[in-house]
Amino acid sequence: MDVYLLYSLLLFLALLVSIPVYFVKLKLFRKEGLFLRERLGARLPVRESDKPFLWIHAVSVGEVLSLQNLIKEVRRKHPDWEIGFSTLTNMGQRVAQGKLRGVDHIFFIPFDFPWTVGRAFRALRPRLLILAESEFWPGLLKEARRYSCRVLLVNGRISARSFKRFWRFRRMANGVFKNIDRFLVQTAQDKDRLEKIGVPSSRLEISGNLKCEVHLPELGEKDLLRLKKELGIPDSKMVVVAGSIHKGEEDRLIRAYGEARAKNDDLCLVLAPRHPEKFGEIEKVFQDREFVVRRKTALQPGQSWDILILDTIGDLARLYALSDLAFIGGSLVPWGGQNLLEPAFYGKPIFFGPHMENFASLAEEFVKAGAAKIVDRPEDLVEMFLFKDAKAMAEMGHRAKKILCSLQGATEKTLSAIDFFMGHAE
Repeated sequence: MDVYLLYSLLLFLALLVSIPVYFVKLKLFRKEGLFLRERLGARLPVRESDKPFLWIHAVSVGEVLSLQNLIKEVRRKHPDWEIGFSTLTNMGQRVAQGKLRGVDHIFFIPFDFPWTVGRAFRALRPRLLILAESEFWPGLLKEARRYSCRVLLVNGRISARSFKRFWRFRRMANGVFKNIDRFLVQTAQDKDRLEKIGVPSSRLEISGNLKCEVHLPELGEKDLLRLKKELGIPDSKMVVVAGSIHKGEEDRLIRAYGEARAKNDDLCLVLAPRHPEKFGEIEKVFQDREFVVRRKTALQPGQSWDILILDTIGDLARLYALSDLAFIGGSLVPWGGQNLLEPAFYGKPIFFGPHMENFASLAEEFVKAGAAKIVDRPEDLVEMFLFKDAKAMAEMGHRAKKILCSLQGATEKTLSAIDFFMGHAE
């Protein structure tokens, strides 16, 4: 049986099982739509011009946000291009709708069947398809080749787990990878892994990490004082922001926070869950604890709190800016960690657990430079909250900002590749 036919059959069977599950989860419990018509390619953007069309695809929130600056620069250089942006997840779609500027069309990527994806290529007529990080969709890539659309992977990364999987099935992987014209990867390790799988070095280039191209609002002292007042944070309090927390981390952090508070009560903790639907679950953790816990959306002027749950989207960076210390979630549990660059932009000391596989090279570089620390044992977490050496903490923050500045430059290399393929696509 043809590999692509087998893949399509397996995908169809997987959707038969998953769609009812997601219907219950999204439609009934979270009151969100499945957007099936969009995902079947029935509601694609309508093009009314023959302008060069650039199609960019990212999965979810992190990938969408990492491409903001790139899109801004593409639009600045090429105002005559038409840009389409697709996402896979509902959250990614909402963030794209709210955050991306300079994009002509935002839509859900169709299911990865030849007839749905082919409909998208016929409707959009893209000259170049850009995929972010590790979006290797076999059907999408095959149809891109069929419709003479060049394909560029940007900000590419191959995790240790993905490398093992691709190596095991490298013959099939190379059948998919041959449809990608160029791989712009984050590190030498990513390049080496792809070469070992079988991708020719002539199609590989180390471009750096687009996520290091962080452009956030600069908040001055008056801005931070105003934000603290808005959130009811006294000037005397040291603020720890634990961002993008995953299930299983909140209890360990709260235990350590409680022990630290017994020694120093001039502490407050902001917990920002990675998934908004987990807000209720996190609140249950506090049922037997003697903390004043508030949700940001329910916070009233003048109310005090010990722990603030950040139950809004898009505010985490501002909270990092006013923090005295940042903890990166997804790292105490085997998830792979979350982005550490927003607190680095604001010059904050950074802490995370031992599981930073998704940002392994960045995490290693920050730790080696003394800009971040790994915490795992209960006593490590308590020590983190105690702020025993304020001077050392401040120095960590300075180093974090310095390292971030040294890692920038990926946007320029990516723009060069985009210009090449948009100008030479057949």
